[in-house]
Amino acid sequence: MSIAARTRYTGGTRTAGCLRLLTLPFRTAHRLFRPSRQDRISDPAITAAQVARTAVGGAATLWLIRSYPLQESAADVAADQVLELFLSAGVLLVAGPIALACFVLSARPSVRAVYCRRLAGPAAGFAALLGSAVGLWFLLLGGAVQVTQALGGMPIVGALVSTAGVLFGIPFGAAAVVLSVHYTFRVGDVSEVLPPLLSPVLVWSLFVVQALDGPPVAAPPAVHALFVAGPPVSVTLLSVWELQRLRTRHHLTIRRALGRSTPFAC
Repeated sequence: MSIAARTRYTGGTRTAGCLRLLTLPFRTAHRLFRPSRQDRISDPAITAAQVARTAVGGAATLWLIRSYPLQESAADVAADQVLELFLSAGVLLVAGPIALACFVLSARPSVRAVYCRRLAGPAAGFAALLGSAVGLWFLLLGGAVQVTQALGGMPIVGALVSTAGVLFGIPFGAAAVVLSVHYTFRVGDVSEVLPPLLSPVLVWSLFVVQALDGPPVAAPPAVHALFVAGPPVSVTLLSVWELQRLRTRHHLTIRRALGRSTPFAC
């Protein structure tokens, strides 16, 4: 191998290594929060409809912001969006376990054991999100430095551990919040009927918050009401269609998922 080729190879290897290191928090979060059950039903039409609804919603929001003057600064609008995302994760942290418990307990004993085994995926998502929040809080308060000193080590070691942990934890935590909301904490690993049942609960909870909050732009009341009610209504309709498609195309209903109608298929 020539010197030039060796230099290109070494440079390419280092670049790939740096990219893998920089994307490690995001890849780890995706691995933890993406549903991974091997026999899970994956319908391309449902996925395409969800992507289309998100794209239309994003485009409509951009149109609203460009068409009407902001009533607060752009930074405040962005902060409100981030706050809503964290609020969504908080709602799921409460509603998710309740929904899973009700679903599993409502299932026939013959299939309840199957669902109990599948709870490992959602449990990993819940634990990862809570663990990242607690871990960041611990590191930002200097916990690693204090532990290192208590063990008789050098404070610089604790500082390096804290720095590395924060650099990993912040992007991982941000990705965890986004993916936990997108995949509804992997409840689809338990049964495919759970995401369309849980998603409307999430969006209607946010609807109450948005209805109490003032409009971000100086739009007419009718336009503001449309944009506030549009997301929960569209998600609810999409969830109803998804349940209908699971029934007609994959012969999976809520009763069958609960083992109350034969054959059991989920």
